[in-house]
Amino acid sequence: MNHNGTKVIETENLILRKFEISDAEAVYKNWASDSEVTKFLTWGPMESVEASKGVLKSWVDEYEKENFYQWAIVLKSNGKEPIGTISTVRQDEEIGMVHIGYCIGRKWWNKGITTESLNAIIKYFIKEVKVNRVESRHDPLNPGSGKVMIKCKMKYEGTMRKADINNQGICDCAMYALIAEDYNG
Repeated sequence: MNHNGTKVIETENLILRKFEISDAEAVYKNWASDSEVTKFLTWGPMESVEASKGVLKSWVDEYEKENFYQWAIVLKSNGKEPIGTISTVRQDEEIGMVHIGYCIGRKWWNKGITTESLNAIIKYFIKEVKVNRVESRHDPLNPGSGKVMIKCKMKYEGTMRKADINNQGICDCAMYALIAEDYNG
């Protein structure tokens, strides 16, 4: 893979950018404190803006690494404030794979924002980073997340039973992927 780090990516409606410590209040308010947003994630709702600052500090420190990818999702129409995040949660250099995770504030669900973000990230990873495989997964009890993957032309590869864990406990895991040779973007 040709790692380039978390570069600014602009789409029609969004700016995907690095987080800054000053984003802590927006992160907390817009999604990280909402138990409905974190219901199917591996981390629970943050209890304070200070907790958000701590997470942001660790991400900001990681940005110096070329293989660290963590974007703030920002609407062009609202300026600077992040409304969600999209990132790699796992990578495999040997097979050229990145595993993508995302979450967005409830206020922005079902507006195509996560799909627009994931499409932009897929293009970046395939065209610039030269990955072979972009994959993601979701709990089948959270079908909205799977719809995003389908809209991004990721192929359903199957459901592994009791193969994952989230804030609901041990769960099934629906896998999706897009292989570089199948990408038409």
